Amino acid sequence: MSTVTPTTVAVIGGPLVAGHGDGRGLGWVGRVTARTLPSLPDLRVFPLAVPHEDSSGLHARTIAEASLRYTSDGDNRLVLALGSGDLDSGRSVARARLDVANVLDEALALKVSAFVIGPPPEYNSERNRGIAELNTSFSDVAKRRGIAYVDTFTPLLGHPVWQREIASSRDHLPGQEGYGLLAWLVLHRGWFPWLGVQDAMGDS
Repeated sequence: MSTVTPTTVAVIGGPLVAGHGDGRGLGWVGRVTARTLPSLPDLRVFPLAVPHEDSSGLHARTIAEASLRYTSDGDNRLVLALGSGDLDSGRSVARARLDVANVLDEALALKVSAFVIGPPPEYNSERNRGIAELNTSFSDVAKRRGIAYVDTFTPLLGHPVWQREIASSRDHLPGQEGYGLLAWLVLHRGWFPWLGVQDAMGDS
């Protein structure tokens, strides 16, 4: 009798990983998980969110926290859902880039497959200039290592639904439609190939 290898995915990021602002409490992680389970019933997803975290904090905790969820006999995977915390802490783009590179290198050394989601745009146009720089730098780090990178910044920067939701939210967080957009981008930018499965629900 054959045994099924469990797939464990640790998702490291900020409030968007926790789905804050979503009236249904699903966020993009819940939506992506629900879409994936028909293809991968033994999938286990662990959202590990910390608010206002910069890349230094993310680097410090990622492998330690993720490893607590991994199994010795399973397919262990890591999703980095990057944010804009470096703009608040004053960390330079160069240092932020190095932090993300170190996390990915540590994951590769442990034979943990990684998937990276870039920071989405925010309500403040000045911050968006900084986020654009981070997005470009993070994308380059991932691609140099052959790791899938989802650019959420470019398609959502001028998207009317995304902009409306973050503008109308007290905390400038997306709502149900915004999280749906994030989930769509993740699902259609390499998610299923990364997991090595087909989308059982199709592309509609």
